[in-house]
Amino acid sequence: IITHCGIDEYLRMPFGIKNAPSHSPTMMNTILPTELSEGWLIIYIDDVIICSDSWSLHLERLERVFHKIAEVNMKIPLNKCNFGFKELKAL
Repeated sequence: IITHCGIDEYLRMPFGIKNAPSHSPTMMNTILPTELSEGWLIIYIDDVIICSDSWSLHLERLERVFHKIAEVNMKIPLNKCNFGFKELKAL
């Protein structure tokens, strides 16, 4: 937003959580472009899916994603997370 005092940028969602689903993929695309281009990370609305062929590789990828998310001070609600599935049905 450009004002008479200069440019302002929102630090939180100004119109509440109702706009979060459309903002989430954009943020994740900005934070994790390399992981997306490597093809093992899938983002759909507010879901992040990490695909791996082995458990050790999966743990490495989880750590990589968590580290990048922490770098930008994003929070992940652990009560909404599922880890370690051998198969997953997604939209």
